[in-house]
Amino acid sequence: MGNRLSKIYTRTGDDGSTGLGDGTRVGKDSARVTAYGTVDEANSAIGVLLAVASVPDDIRALLTTVQHQLFDLGGELCIPGHAAITGDDVDALEKQLDQYNDDLPPLKDFILPAGGEAASRCHLARTIVRRAERETVTLARHDAVRPEAIRYLNRLSDLLFVLARVLARADGHGEVLWKHERRHA
Repeated sequence: MGNRLSKIYTRTGDDGSTGLGDGTRVGKDSARVTAYGTVDEANSAIGVLLAVASVPDDIRALLTTVQHQLFDLGGELCIPGHAAITGDDVDALEKQLDQYNDDLPPLKDFILPAGGEAASRCHLARTIVRRAERETVTLARHDAVRPEAIRYLNRLSDLLFVLARVLARADGHGEVLWKHERRHA
């Protein structure tokens, strides 16, 4: 087990820097801190989704596993050179994505990020994961980032999109289609 925090504040970040997992100090606005911070935000958004009582048990179990993997991914991004997410993790997301998507009708229109409380929270988590992916790509432009990290975030956002569709149906709200011809003359 790693170090335990007995004191929450250290005052070491008062100058705008923070310590990475390898002890290196960087600015709190560095690309690395931004990337793993947004992964943490995505994990929190999934926690907010899981607070909805109507989330089915199978999706709840899947998202709890995802939360653990996001914590691992945050650690990978926080410790330069560390590896935590594997190709098997990405493959498992793809398998779940295919399983949930198989029962959905094909999309013929864009959908709005709505469809009830659980679906809406899932869409919010999806958009945060997309931002985490973009920020991890930005980090990868000048620092080493394993391709599995980016692939994982990409598949996770796709999975969350599909799960939002499933949740919209499960709650009885259904999907809200974008009406592109809504403007009046």
